[in-house]
Amino acid sequence: MQDYLSPERDRLALVTIDAQRDFILPGSPVAVAGAVATVPYMQRLTQAFRQAQMPIVHMVRLYRCNGSNVDLCHRAQIESGQRIVMPGTMGCEIIDELKRDPAQRIEPELLLDGKLQEVGEREWICYKPRLSAFFQTPVEEHLKALGVSTLVICGTDFSTSPRSSVYAAANRDFRMVLATDAISGATDAGLNELAQIGVYLMATDRLLDWLSRNRQAA
Repeated sequence: MQDYLSPERDRLALVTIDAQRDFILPGSPVAVAGAVATVPYMQRLTQAFRQAQMPIVHMVRLYRCNGSNVDLCHRAQIESGQRIVMPGTMGCEIIDELKRDPAQRIEPELLLDGKLQEVGEREWICYKPRLSAFFQTPVEEHLKALGVSTLVICGTDFSTSPRSSVYAAANRDFRMVLATDAISGATDAGLNELAQIGVYLMATDRLLDWLSRNRQAA
């Protein structure tokens, strides 16, 4: 029987989702519970993919201050004056632990124009206007042009953007691995649901061991 679900050894990309300061750092009014604890695991995954020269895409949200590009569940907050991941602010930046260079900054106008921002060898930032990484973004075409078949996913607030992105990726026939300790807000029930559609669930240590064995095999 054909295996359509197993992660493919040499066709991997890492996708980080909403790993931004406003959603993670303590003191932010919209910091996600448990997000800080996931940072070391996201950092280890990012470093491993860079070392292996495998593609990385950081998916981010950017909310214009007038609310014009904001999803409905947050639009009233933005229109009333709350400033969340607003272009040009430090809050919209990817956390330093995931950057190649902490001084590097998001280019909002480039991203809001639907383009990818290249931030290093085989590494990009991509803006998403809604929860899913694939809704009105170039990321599917970009990854498939690179020959990617398998996504390793980590990020912030499992029940919103990460889970939406997993289902959207499944609709596009990507194979998937979810880094269970590198994603905040995950529940056993939620993870079990994803396992039922063929998503592989791995903690970071196991995932890194698997990546290392894959490189040795190559």
